[in-house]
Amino acid sequence: MSPDITSAEYRALAELRYRIRHFLREGDTTARSVGLEPQQYLVLLAIRGLPKGRSSTIQTLAERLALKHHSAVELIDRLEAHGYVRRTRSRDDRRQVFVILLPRGDRLLEQVARNRISELRTSGETLVDAIEALLNRGRHNGNSRNKTPRRVVRAKRR
Repeated sequence: MSPDITSAEYRALAELRYRIRHFLREGDTTARSVGLEPQQYLVLLAIRGLPKGRSSTIQTLAERLALKHHSAVELIDRLEAHGYVRRTRSRDDRRQVFVILLPRGDRLLEQVARNRISELRTSGETLVDAIEALLNRGRHNGNSRNKTPRRVVRAKRR
C-alpha cells in the first residue's frame, strides 16, 4: 500500500501547477506580442522541435499537440495563409502531407522561444524546486535508483 500524501506534497503539487500555468500564460502573452496566437506558436514550436527521425506530417503535429486531425489542419491553414509554413506532399506517398517552417515563421518562433528560454533560465529554479519537492519523497524512502541529489547534478551542468 502506498503511503499517504503529505501536506508538503499537496503544497508542492499546487506550487508546480501554479508555476507551469504561470510559465504557459507568459508564453501565450509573448506569442501574442509578436502577432501569433498561442496555438500557432505551439505548432511552429512542434515543427522546429520535433525529435530526430520524426517528420512534420499533419498527423505527427496533431499527435504532438494533442489535437484532432481537423483542428491541426485548421491551425496549419491559418499559419499557411500568413506565410509562416508551407505544405508539401510526400513524393513516395501522396496522402502524406509535410508542414515546412518558412523563414517568416521561423523568425517569429525564434523571438518567442528566445524569451521563453530566457524566462526559464532566470526563474526556472522555482519550477525545478516544485518538482524536486515531489520527487524527493521517493528518494528519502529509498525508492530511487539515482541517489545523487538533484542540486549537485544541476550545479555540474552550469
